[in-house]
Amino acid sequence: MRAKRVFDNERGIALVVVLLVVLAVAAIIAGAAVLGSSTSLIQKHQARLSTLETVADAGLEEARSQLNGDKTLYPDTGYRILEAGATVYAADGSVIPNVKRWLYVGPTGITTGQYGVTGSIVAMTRDAQGNQVVRRGEVYQESFSKYAYFTTVEGVIYFANGDQIFGPVHSNDVLHIASSGATFFGPVTTASTISGRSYGTYKQGYQENVSAIAMPTTADLTKLKGQAILGGTAITSTLLGNAGQATTRIEFVALDLNADGDSSDADEGFIKVYQVANPTNVWWVVADTVNWSAGGPTQGIRNSQNCGHIDATGFRTFARHPTGGGPDSKSGAPGIPTGRKCFLGGADSLNSPIGFQSPDSLGAWLLWSGIADPRVTAVAGAMAPYLWPINRVLNPSFKGVIYVDGKVAVSGKLRGRVTLAATGNIIIADDIRYVTDPATATCNDILGLFSGNDIVVADNLLNDPIPWTPGQASVTWSTPKDEFINGFVLALGVFTAQQYDQGSTHAEDCAPANDGRGCLYLTGGVIQRQRGAVGMTTGQGYIKRYSYDACGLTDPPPYFPTTGHFNRGHYFEVDPTNFNIASYWSLLIPH
Repeated sequence: MRAKRVFDNERGIALVVVLLVVLAVAAIIAGAAVLGSSTSLIQKHQARLSTLETVADAGLEEARSQLNGDKTLYPDTGYRILEAGATVYAADGSVIPNVKRWLYVGPTGITTGQYGVTGSIVAMTRDAQGNQVVRRGEVYQESFSKYAYFTTVEGVIYFANGDQIFGPVHSNDVLHIASSGATFFGPVTTASTISGRSYGTYKQGYQENVSAIAMPTTADLTKLKGQAILGGTAITSTLLGNAGQATTRIEFVALDLNADGDSSDADEGFIKVYQVANPTNVWWVVADTVNWSAGGPTQGIRNSQNCGHIDATGFRTFARHPTGGGPDSKSGAPGIPTGRKCFLGGADSLNSPIGFQSPDSLGAWLLWSGIADPRVTAVAGAMAPYLWPINRVLNPSFKGVIYVDGKVAVSGKLRGRVTLAATGNIIIADDIRYVTDPATATCNDILGLFSGNDIVVADNLLNDPIPWTPGQASVTWSTPKDEFINGFVLALGVFTAQQYDQGSTHAEDCAPANDGRGCLYLTGGVIQRQRGAVGMTTGQGYIKRYSYDACGLTDPPPYFPTTGHFNRGHYFEVDPTNFNIASYWSLLIPH
């Protein structure tokens, strides 16, 4: 009886359990329905965001394509609106519904051009529900210094005899390769075709019939004058003389100011500027072989103002030798003197035993407009006021540009990052080397030479071996016998060697080949409107030994001309909350 009563008291529990289970299942079903609905909404939202992101990314590339198609779209300052709430189309040409796009483009970062031409493209997309995506892509213009070799006109000069060319190569003309072959280690492009294509080896491929790339213009050159004026490095020269002569020369100088055993610090780069007092003495600056004897060809080098040798009084130019007999005289025995050497106009050795002198008998070094740092005076002494700093430490206004109105001869050892521009010929008077070997790839030093005419390796007494007396064998008057150029040369005319088809054919061989002036070592790049020659297959002139400096691609010379072609840079996702283009753009410009 007692057990039956317990069971009677719990008979309704089954109904309660069933109801609870039904409610739980209903709750699960309702939750699943809500969850399914949320998932669908999330998926739809993600799909809309994905569409907006894709449209924004496509906008970055479409804007870059527009810039490369029309250079005038890129503003000098601020930003330009390329699209404002524009309808967007899919790949098949259909309209993407409920999506609008805004595109903005302009210079950002350091906008002066000193470190290259860089900018940004900003794409903003929005749908009908108010969802918004903002993306920014950095762009930069290719510098002409990216090229190891560039021409607009090739003519009929061939790559031949196993030539090896490192770095990017481009021509707007037909590239010719002889059956003796050539190897290209970088990419090769031409706006035309490659004649003898099968004779070439292309380590990174080739492309024919690409778009032509226009050379810079004289307007691009003139723009650099303003930067040089700001930095106090605008120089007035003349156009007097032949292709290898100038009335002005610039010598790069590096000084060890902190006595650490090198001259590679940021404040240790300078130039000196020498000008002849009388422009008729134009030959004196670079001592060209055309006028190597003031007394006529029968006297040979014995009357030279630029060459001499060591005698009892120290170094003495041949022009200062006595006229009597003896091996040191102008009319003495024709023996070749020991300790012989030639110098450019204004060199200390030519003023021996005094040393540095300004003015000297034929010209003067120009004073810098600023005040010499005490450390410079301590190291350079009397020369200090004539040293022009080419660094921002000692010359805060320096913009990295030296501008010469006229022709200029260049030589020396460069510490710094410089573009030297000249309206006339730039004449390679002697070796130009970096303090830091470009083989280290540190990009500490870089030089761009930009000529409105030609860049010419001078046929002078330092570069070209000539006889002590006419009729004798050619003799080397400077060491080393080879020529070295570190830098990127850009000529709106040609890059060439003066009188490359004249002189000895074997005096300074470039092993294993016989030639007259030895090897021409150039580390950097050659950009020229028309391909010029530096030597002959018969031996006159130089044999090329060119290497590419990859720093020209990543760290170009200041304000060096650009091709106008924009490449991709960094990519950024931008917070779309309360986005305003004017406010955002102001954050991209240094203040």
